Amino acid sequence: MAYEWIIDALEETWTSIDRLLRPEPLSAYDAPTPCPGWSVRDVVSHLLGFEMMLRGAPVPTFEGEWPTYVHNPIGEFNEAFVQRYRSEPGLTVLDLFREQCAASLSALRALSDQEWERVGWSPEGERPYHRFQETRVLDSWIHLQDIRDALLQPEDDHGPGEEIVLNRFESSLPYVVGKRMRAPDGTLVRINLSGRLARSTLIGVVNGRAMSVPSSDAAPDLEITTPVALFWRRAAGRISADAFLAASATDVRGDRELASAFASGLKIMI
Repeated sequence: MAYEWIIDALEETWTSIDRLLRPEPLSAYDAPTPCPGWSVRDVVSHLLGFEMMLRGAPVPTFEGEWPTYVHNPIGEFNEAFVQRYRSEPGLTVLDLFREQCAASLSALRALSDQEWERVGWSPEGERPYHRFQETRVLDSWIHLQDIRDALLQPEDDHGPGEEIVLNRFESSLPYVVGKRMRAPDGTLVRINLSGRLARSTLIGVVNGRAMSVPSSDAAPDLEITTPVALFWRRAAGRISADAFLAASATDVRGDRELASAFASGLKIMI
């Protein structure tokens, strides 16, 4: 199968969530996460509900006023599922999550290559189905880290999930430099990431368009060196722009205004 690696990443990430939470006391499900207004139970309910919706389940009716952190239709149906399961015991929600993940993985393994290529709805707009499922990996893997942080059990989760997340965020860097920063022509920005998936990316702005460039003899206007974990946390909106730049492990060289604009624009996740 052409996209088996996406299924493997989902299975590994979902299994890690189940394995992490299974031995925890019921009180752990009430721990607040970095997601505004969401506990550990709420994060699992969101992942459960989204997979249910993709398999054809109706979105529950939301009762009351939308929380202030809900800004769009995607946030609304996420919150509707979260509210639906908020009164359920955490272990019950986890059991439902495990069952739904098994059903989702089975359905994905039954898809043909043509179905993986079919363009349709996704939170990012019309995209091929394989791109949509990459986004499911991104969302699920980041939420695994949210749960780890809530339980004070941070850990480096290597494997296909981490690689997909980092590749997706790295591929967004031209957008960050060109659209978010509005960097002028001739600007060069180098981002160096340290760690197991270390890499260095050079972004240049040419004729109003930012793009990856293989090399340049010119010194970059901005060079930021930071660990992979700090990079994805900022890209996911889990730490602020100021915290990203001020971290002792982040080294900033060059234009400070560009650095501030880059860090502010680096928040990529919806």
